[in-house]
Amino acid sequence: MSTINETIDAALNTIDGSTAAALVDYQSGMALGMKGSGINLELAAAGNTDVVRAKMRTMESLGIKGGIEDILITLDNQYHIIYLIPGTPLFLYLVLQKDRANLALARYKLKALGSEVRV
Repeated sequence: MSTINETIDAALNTIDGSTAAALVDYQSGMALGMKGSGINLELAAAGNTDVVRAKMRTMESLGIKGGIEDILITLDNQYHIIYLIPGTPLFLYLVLQKDRANLALARYKLKALGSEVRV
């Protein structure tokens, strides 16, 4: 098991291309921990909470069963991954530089880190 800060540090130190990371409670929209540069992580936590809630409402309206594993937002120069931690109201948020990132490996490592985080 890893603490919040250990999990965020591991994301930034072991996932190639990562520049910022946060652990967010999507019930409140508050970041429980965050680190990195190039983005306002408090604003990103609140905004991505809206994204998660909107997708959950849409799935419910459509009658889609099951949960969200992750949400990928692809920008010109970045990937933003929102990984929902199963059984919790939490998500790990990761910002990656496209030219330095391996998206498949980043998703795999983020999932592993999510399974280890202890709040």
